[in-house]
Amino acid sequence: MAAALLGWVQRVYSEFKPPVATKNNGALRMGILGAANIAPMALITPAKSHPDVVVAAVAARDFKRATAFAKKHGIPVVHKTYDDLINDPAIDSIYNPLPNGLHYEWTLKALRAGKHVLLEKPSVSNAEEARSLFLHPILQGPNAPVLLEAFHYRFHPLWSTVLNLFAKEDVEEVTAISSLFAGMFPKDDIRFVYKLSGGTLMDFGTYDVSTLRSIFGEEPVSVKSVAYRPAPLDPQCDEAIVAEYEFSGGRAGKIDADLQAKGGYPLAALTKNLPSFRNMLPKVEIKLKPKVEKVDGGLEKTTRKEIIVWNFMAPHLYHRVDIITKTQLKNPQDGKVVKENKGVEYIKEYKWPEEQARKKGEEWWTTYRYMLEEFVNRVKNREGSGIWVEPEDSIRQMEMIDATYKKAGLPLRPTNHTLEVSK
Repeated sequence: MAAALLGWVQRVYSEFKPPVATKNNGALRMGILGAANIAPMALITPAKSHPDVVVAAVAARDFKRATAFAKKHGIPVVHKTYDDLINDPAIDSIYNPLPNGLHYEWTLKALRAGKHVLLEKPSVSNAEEARSLFLHPILQGPNAPVLLEAFHYRFHPLWSTVLNLFAKEDVEEVTAISSLFAGMFPKDDIRFVYKLSGGTLMDFGTYDVSTLRSIFGEEPVSVKSVAYRPAPLDPQCDEAIVAEYEFSGGRAGKIDADLQAKGGYPLAALTKNLPSFRNMLPKVEIKLKPKVEKVDGGLEKTTRKEIIVWNFMAPHLYHRVDIITKTQLKNPQDGKVVKENKGVEYIKEYKWPEEQARKKGEEWWTTYRYMLEEFVNRVKNREGSGIWVEPEDSIRQMEMIDATYKKAGLPLRPTNHTLEVSK
């Protein structure tokens, strides 16, 4: 136990204080649009250990804030405007963590300036914007800039390990659950502002949608039901949302996301507004179809498997995969159960397994560090892990989100006025 705790402390320390790599000639010089809170975790810290990435500049609407941000994080150049940053000839790539409603406009401007773009999820506000952006002619051709939607959890070895535990056609039911306790964000946070394309489905919920699509390996046939709790200051935004989907063969998917979780305690009348910490560790529950076979003695053996992935969003901090196998022996003549058994196996995967040693990674690499590795590989035309979020994937993601909002009776997130319609 002591050794495991020490290992965890060492790993997490290295995640926040990684070794600083000597930068190579030709390293990507990246600029950040906005002094976003996510930027240190998503780019600045991971870049320290990457020999081919330099965070070289930042711009924000508030120049003083950008200056303070740059000073705190050791960024040498502060531009007065987003346009100045995008048009800086010394910058190769742009990281865009702006509010969702600004993703389309500023990503397209960066691409037009010849910059590669690492784009925070969700990529844009709706499927119309997604099709316009990801199918844009500027992304076609051999020398086109690279555009990646930052679904970082997919790049960690854990997710590949999970997907290799089953055949997609054997999946029967999937539930993705994620929440943050009430008070984590103020009620007027940008996540709850409709005109900025806010909503829980556009934040934590977008991860849940992504996991369902990744596990089933296909798009849902229909959205069966949606229930949501409106944000108190902007009822066009969902503060919490639950949705059920039907996939091929009648298989079921469900998401449950809440950015202001509260209640669930005894004496509900008194405790209903207390912050809830029940689902602070995001999880995905995967139920596989039962397998039935004949065994000796004329008995029938039924095997059912369930896989629970704990903390799929930030597995570098901590994660665990529970593989639960239940077996039942039954006499098919009278239906009597002769014997039942339950076994549980636990898996953890912080780096690529030995048989995949050609793939780069360290136990302390975060999901963002793994993603940055692949972003650089794609920009520099290097062979990498093979993991990527393809343009079609990003489009389908937004189509499923749009369909969910339509079923809920909520308006789609607003389209940016700069939208370009492909001819």
